[in-house]
Amino acid sequence: MHHRRQERGRRHPADRMALIVVSNREPYAPRSRDDGGLDWVPSIGGLTAALDPALQHTGGTWIAWGEAHPDVREVQLPQDNPRYRLQRLRLSEAEVRDFYHGFSNRALWPMSHYFIERTRYDVVAWQTYVTVNRRFAEAAVAAYRNGDTIWVHDYQLALVPRMIREMLPDAPIGFFWHIPWPSTEVFRTLPWDRELLDGMLGADLIGMHTTDYVRYFQAACRRALDADTDEGVVHWQGRTSRVVARPIGIEVDVFEDLASRPDVEDEADRIRRTLQTLILLGVDRLDYTKGIPERLEAFDAYLDRHPDARGRITLIQIAVPSREQVDSYRQLRARVEGLVGRINGKHTHSGWSPIQYIYRGVSREELVAHYRAADVMLVTPLRDGLNLVAKEFTACSRDGALILSRFAGAADEMKEAVQVNPYSPGGLAEALQMALNMPLEEKKARLQRLRSRLHASDLRTWAEDFVKEIADQ
Repeated sequence: MHHRRQERGRRHPADRMALIVVSNREPYAPRSRDDGGLDWVPSIGGLTAALDPALQHTGGTWIAWGEAHPDVREVQLPQDNPRYRLQRLRLSEAEVRDFYHGFSNRALWPMSHYFIERTRYDVVAWQTYVTVNRRFAEAAVAAYRNGDTIWVHDYQLALVPRMIREMLPDAPIGFFWHIPWPSTEVFRTLPWDRELLDGMLGADLIGMHTTDYVRYFQAACRRALDADTDEGVVHWQGRTSRVVARPIGIEVDVFEDLASRPDVEDEADRIRRTLQTLILLGVDRLDYTKGIPERLEAFDAYLDRHPDARGRITLIQIAVPSREQVDSYRQLRARVEGLVGRINGKHTHSGWSPIQYIYRGVSREELVAHYRAADVMLVTPLRDGLNLVAKEFTACSRDGALILSRFAGAADEMKEAVQVNPYSPGGLAEALQMALNMPLEEKKARLQRLRSRLHASDLRTWAEDFVKEIADQ
């Protein structure tokens, strides 16, 4: 493999450095046309919004799993003005089951979110995880040219940096872990803790969302690997990896522009006229980490404590379907819908129902209209790597108040939010009362401070700065 790398030769000085992005999810999704062709539509999500512009600027390759239309192995993107290549890896049904649904989402996801009782540490799933990670690594090596920068993303591909490093000893490699990094006592329940850490330490630069995650990661390296650590660095097997807190931002200008569009404003006004109450809003993927049942129970407790609020306040809960083929997620949906029915049955009167439940995906325009309509935004996950909904609401809100879980990574940046413990129904009910009674000037002042911080670290700045940091290592 080293010999093949030498044959590639060096880039001509006039060539630009290209970026190689490696992620489980692809930036554009295929959509069938009536004529049998495919349109490639940008995927919704922070990673696409951050890195698609960077790749369009530098050129390069995005390597991802081609879930839909897997026979299409390579696409030039964007479709109307190609600037870079999407390389789509095809995974077998067994690989999807064991790598993605198995080890990634039944081991790493619950472990990282402190749901140990939900973890399934399966040897076959782990072995498939290793195999699939190697396929991603080999694809990145094949795409690499001297001078390129490689950026690997998230918990599905934690072994890829080391695998690339073994084949390309001098390549600049970055890695970003997008979910929480747990405390050492939780992380050490993983039977392959040493292997996972070693995989990540193949990167020159490792990014996480908060300083707590960085601290926990370094503690895990000391305990599991007996590695040496200094502030922001880990020394392991003759190499040094920097570990930094770099919370991801949002497209602030895009959300602000959407929020000021007349059609979005009209839709927000329509929502308020239809309900004719104060509006609470929750927007979440239907995932057990998001604390939706706990939020509903807290709202029930609030209505019990404040019967005068009945008829004057409505909770709109948007739940976006997620992993519907997994039994635990189907059970969560049944629990949430049961709670909605019970609470509505308990408190409904005179044509007013306390909860409007929306179980489907929503367009960005519809989402922003709800942000504009809301008086109080409830972002109360039991554990979250960051949570961009809190930032999106801040960019879009007229003069609403934000209630934010202290267990969301965004809480470190968003001190002006009303911060709560989502495990305490009483505490959440008290926070709701505080937010509803907050003077208008205080709400505006808090939003203004939050918005200033959003502009200082928006999504494009996050991506550009991290790519530069990788290249400068």
